[in-house]
Amino acid sequence: MGTDKIVSAVVVGDVMLDSWLHGSAKRLAQEAPVPVMSLESTEDAPGGAANTAANLVALGAGVRLVGVVGDDECGAKLVEALRLHGVGVDLVTVPGRRTAHKRRLITSGQLTARYDEEDHAELPESAERELLRRLGDVLPAADVVVACDYGGGVCTAAVRKALAGLPLLIVDAHAVAPWRECGPYAVLPNFAEVVRLLDDEDETGDRPAYLMARSQQLLELTGARMVVTTLDGEGTLLHRAGRPPYRTYAQPAPQHMATGAGDTFTAAFALWLAGGAPPEEAARAGQAAAGVVVRRQGTAVCTRYELLRALRRQEGSVQPAERLAELLDEHRRRGERVVFTNGCFDVLHRGHVSYLEQASRLGDVLVVAVNSDAGVARLKGPGRPVNPCEDRMSVLAALTFVDYVTEFDEDTPERLLRMIRPELYVKGGDYTAEMLPEAPLVRALGGEVRVLGYLPDHSTTAIIGRMRLLP
Repeated sequence: MGTDKIVSAVVVGDVMLDSWLHGSAKRLAQEAPVPVMSLESTEDAPGGAANTAANLVALGAGVRLVGVVGDDECGAKLVEALRLHGVGVDLVTVPGRRTAHKRRLITSGQLTARYDEEDHAELPESAERELLRRLGDVLPAADVVVACDYGGGVCTAAVRKALAGLPLLIVDAHAVAPWRECGPYAVLPNFAEVVRLLDDEDETGDRPAYLMARSQQLLELTGARMVVTTLDGEGTLLHRAGRPPYRTYAQPAPQHMATGAGDTFTAAFALWLAGGAPPEEAARAGQAAAGVVVRRQGTAVCTRYELLRALRRQEGSVQPAERLAELLDEHRRRGERVVFTNGCFDVLHRGHVSYLEQASRLGDVLVVAVNSDAGVARLKGPGRPVNPCEDRMSVLAALTFVDYVTEFDEDTPERLLRMIRPELYVKGGDYTAEMLPEAPLVRALGGEVRVLGYLPDHSTTAIIGRMRLLP
């Protein structure tokens, strides 16, 4: 994102409680050839608009959720779950109304059944007035507003009118046509919703090609500045006037594992836009966040930390110095602290891993600079390095707590330090900060220098020496 400011988000729409019932099935029922499930555990989670709100909080936003629940046990459970997630709750309780509840039965990791309880009755006038009042209280402070319209009765004509003209209104709706008069910034229909909007049928079987051919038509029909068409396991297409559609790609997952992934995409996409990111970067963030939650069972959220890690993996950990400097500028715009270290890392050992893990905890982004093969030979002498630079960088990049790896050919990383300007420069070893020749430069650039713990007898030189003594 383009800022480290905490984004204030308002989510309005249809909330629900998602329940996951886990158990085992060892026999069939006598009444019919269906499995008899022995219930072992139940997991409740916010669903629908409530899941979008929970994801926004996990990603670092401040959130107010405006919607409707019934005066029932399900509504009470949902409110409690939202508070545990840190969501600011502005839910109107309507006596006699049922809170939307979706239950899924999971046996041996497989979805065996789902049953829903929903209330599609029109809101009483008194409930709608209270809903509009609460919206009026929270909208002035909102950086971004997300409307989640799943046909549950909350997004009435009056509510849409109250949201019309907002500078950053993101709409996730089963039917996007009614939102056209609001002039939304972005709408996010899935493929089936697009086909209904176009009053058409997909005859080609090639869904991305079908959507690309109708890009301008989608923009006209929705009245939005941009349209994101979601294609589940095939990724998304971002449509903008005067530009070819921009595509993101998903890693396919079982359908029952994708529950709530669309809510997660919407949350990350909206938050990145609110932070000033270009729409293409926001779409990549949404896709990466969805990719995190589809690896988990149940209705899950993606945290800011997990999303940033996923985005780094997409970009690639091993980077040339010039591209690395650009990437780190993006991290700093998000308010993140860069930690830098360097070394030969010829034979990676426990000492290296220990100090790199310590270093990663001191900031948000850990950069490891690796001496080139020629540089190692100059520093260590004949027979070194044991492993070529490409191999050394690949092994370091595989460590989960290392974010970026780059190569340098000089005897010291002075050129890299001037380019990267880390907030913290660390080394692991049995010396002091005053002994490091790079320390004055780092401090002159506004950074801090720190020496981390050292494990005796855990050095590359010692390991190679012991290997040479082997028969």
